[in-house]
Amino acid sequence: MRTQKMDRDWIATAKTLSEALPYLQRYSGAIVVVKFGGNAMGDADAMAEFARDVVLMRQVGVNPVVVHGGGPMINEMLAKLGIKSEFVRGKRVTDKATVEVVEMVLTGLVNKRIVQAIMDEGGRAVGLSGKDDDLMVAVADDPELGFVGRPVEMNVQVLRDMFSAGIIPVVAPVATGMDPNETFNVNGDTAAGAIAGALKADRLLLLTDVSGVKDASGEVVTQLSPEQVREMTAEGTIAGGMIPKTETALTALEQGVRAVVILDGRLPNASLLELFTEHGAGSIIRSSESRMRPRNET
Repeated sequence: MRTQKMDRDWIATAKTLSEALPYLQRYSGAIVVVKFGGNAMGDADAMAEFARDVVLMRQVGVNPVVVHGGGPMINEMLAKLGIKSEFVRGKRVTDKATVEVVEMVLTGLVNKRIVQAIMDEGGRAVGLSGKDDDLMVAVADDPELGFVGRPVEMNVQVLRDMFSAGIIPVVAPVATGMDPNETFNVNGDTAAGAIAGALKADRLLLLTDVSGVKDASGEVVTQLSPEQVREMTAEGTIAGGMIPKTETALTALEQGVRAVVILDGRLPNASLLELFTEHGAGSIIRSSESRMRPRNET
């Protein structure tokens, strides 16, 4: 039997859907690159929720690309295989044995889990790595770190072909080198930024385990310009693990991405909240432009 409270809940849901209409129109046909990682990858319920959000994006006309990490799974496999890691200035040295494990875990175990989760929610997904169709070609970022790569050439036509076929690409951040026999491990955020830049994506969403970029008082700053990011970094307000994320954001903007959002992937339906509500989520970094693109803008 329906109750008055249930009626109110459904009315609220209908109102939310109605309010989402201009954002659904705004993002129809848009390219949105989502970096997925953190604790959510190891939680079945969180994985299913993320997959459902991505399928909904595709259903309403968005072209999502999922780029994932997998650090904890790599660490677990290295330990099982008895491969010890060396570190230089706090960063793991990726030798030939380690990069083989990285490729195995990222392109096999992690990538296929995400693909399966999306398929389970009714979407069409195909997993690939940066090595497929030379999507991402890299060079050594720091010779002391071995096979840790920095993308220098992007070939994203394969992703556009998937959009046309209604397929959601799921990309593992493993790249080929200038030498065809080389394999490079690329930071997940860096890979997502490079892919977003090459696609001139409308949005790059960096899902993290924090609520966004915080100011000196610890409050999340909801909107930032590149100039503000640089100032906060110089002052030391942006520090630690947030620095590489904001650096990725600034590089992506320079390459033509319209806006980058750093948001908490632990928040239920974080991506949908950011894209399809006025409230948004996390910290959006963009050059001075309106949140809503005019309808007649191409």
